[in-house]
Amino acid sequence: MNNNMIWAYMLMLSDHQWEDESSPLRGWNLASQYTDDIEFSENAWDKTMQFIAERGFNAVLVDVGDGIKYESHPEISAPNAWDKDYAKKKLDEMRTLGITPIPKLNFSTCHDTWLKDYRRMVSTPTYYKVASDVICEVCELFGNPELFHLGFDEEEAHMQKNYEMTIVRNGDLWWHDLYYLADECEKHAARPWIWSDYMWNHEEKFLNKMPKSILQSNWFYGHLRDYPTDSHSYKMLHAYEVLDKHGFDQIPTCSTWDTNQNTIGTIAYCKENLDPTHLKGIMTASWEATTDRMLYALYNDAHQFYLGRKKFYPDSF
Repeated sequence: MNNNMIWAYMLMLSDHQWEDESSPLRGWNLASQYTDDIEFSENAWDKTMQFIAERGFNAVLVDVGDGIKYESHPEISAPNAWDKDYAKKKLDEMRTLGITPIPKLNFSTCHDTWLKDYRRMVSTPTYYKVASDVICEVCELFGNPELFHLGFDEEEAHMQKNYEMTIVRNGDLWWHDLYYLADECEKHAARPWIWSDYMWNHEEKFLNKMPKSILQSNWFYGHLRDYPTDSHSYKMLHAYEVLDKHGFDQIPTCSTWDTNQNTIGTIAYCKENLDPTHLKGIMTASWEATTDRMLYALYNDAHQFYLGRKKFYPDSF
């Protein structure tokens, strides 16, 4: 990755991060009944990669999960996971298009179905060993990436109300595990990167305990407008400016998941309100599985981002 801003697209290899094996569907497009195989189409992957390359994206955050055949823990891998030689080939294809692949393994207890039985061993020696092993293996696969996304979002009980088991790390345990996983990334010269929504309900603790070395991605997917200062939407949106004020490097994240207007609104907001010193990039995430039936949504998310970037950052191409 060069010193220019990161213009990133998030793309799923694995979709085993939002439901457990028996939870009912949420009723939104991403959710389909759990299957052992990941819901994935290589045709959709290839077409989306070409589409975003044509629109000037320079990075893709790959939601890896159980989408590769792990050598250290093959029991994690989905039956239709890519073997590592083939995965390396696909990553090299991205680089040929001018796109830097960045790995993501979500260790939030709300989004770790991909870890199979190990997700029920959170904060145990076994869990730490497995986490260390898969981070090491993914770093090797991605060719020693500069960044590594650890997820860590939405770890709340109400987000897991339909799961067979609800697991939430409270207090210092959440921080202990974050520090441990961040350190594992840094052992491989990868800067740890997380979602920032923990700050919405724990702002003081976040500002006191979050290392500046961890790259932040706050996210807000609604309409960007003035919200009452006591509303949750205000907290979510205002978090961008809190991070900026306190000197955190960040990559704000927009999405067409709720409204197309969010994308151009977020890019405009970044341009108008955030210090470019700490604005390391902007990312979009459709939150749709990489499948043929979702190609329009994948394309739409990328194209809306392209239009917003073209309007507010025309010199970035």
